[in-house]
Amino acid sequence: MKFHHDERKGWPAGHRPDQVLELPSNPQLQNLAAMVPDLVYASPGGQDLHLSLLVPWTHLPDRPDKTRLPLVVFVQGSAWTTPNRHFEIPQLSRFARQGLIVASVTHRSCLDGHPFPAFLADVKTAIRYLRGEADRYGIDPERVAVWGTSSGGNAALLAGLTGDDPKYRTAEHESYSDRVTTVIDCFGPADVGQLYDFASRLLPDDQIMTIFRGLAGDGDPVEKMEAMSPLRLLQPGQAYPSFLLAHGDMDMTVPYEQSEQLHRRMLDLGLDARLIRVRGAPHEGSFWSEELLDLFAGYLREKL
Repeated sequence: MKFHHDERKGWPAGHRPDQVLELPSNPQLQNLAAMVPDLVYASPGGQDLHLSLLVPWTHLPDRPDKTRLPLVVFVQGSAWTTPNRHFEIPQLSRFARQGLIVASVTHRSCLDGHPFPAFLADVKTAIRYLRGEADRYGIDPERVAVWGTSSGGNAALLAGLTGDDPKYRTAEHESYSDRVTTVIDCFGPADVGQLYDFASRLLPDDQIMTIFRGLAGDGDPVEKMEAMSPLRLLQPGQAYPSFLLAHGDMDMTVPYEQSEQLHRRMLDLGLDARLIRVRGAPHEGSFWSEELLDLFAGYLREKL
């Protein structure tokens, strides 16, 4: 594999080995980021839940006189089990270097006796925790985005649609809001009820049914999947945040049409919603590109 090099940022033309190359220092610490790992944001039932926080060097806890920066809460897809909060750290770090504070969060697993809405309650608790840490890290509590992939995208959509809903509120950090300014959803299920219906009829012994049973717990699985379906939760006349949906049109796990239908419904309701169709892209993998990440960065700059 050949190392990729950007010629625009290389050594000066004509530089000789016997010449000492001089550069200015970086007193503003621009484009530098650090990770604050393993922060415990909640402990429901005695189970510690962690997040990893990416911050510009200027916003480490010991730095004085921090300006207020927007916050992005990221939820990695995991089929509603335990997210690997480190999976996208290499990609997320670019957003911290560009002046955002980014938290990659985990949540409880539906396979460990935590049915819906446990994962959603956890994500919303993480948002409240970070608002409570605003002074420590220089977070602007009025500029908060939630972004997720796959089941994390579903969690992000639900968090955006249920801001400060008492049904999903835990006692931890309860004095803070869990509302968000904007949502980015990457190939998240918009109609979980449809996926459940398909799997229950055609894939009754598949692993996905174990996931659905874990999400349902002792409740009616149809009702639970309906409650988890952003497409079915949208109501006219509500004050929703803005939304950016992105989905590969060759996704064999969550059909692209789900995001298409969700986008159309949002536009019908007069919401601020956009859709990116990634041609030929599956679930994860080649869905990702520098161009797509640049679009996300531009969107976050606009909305936050």
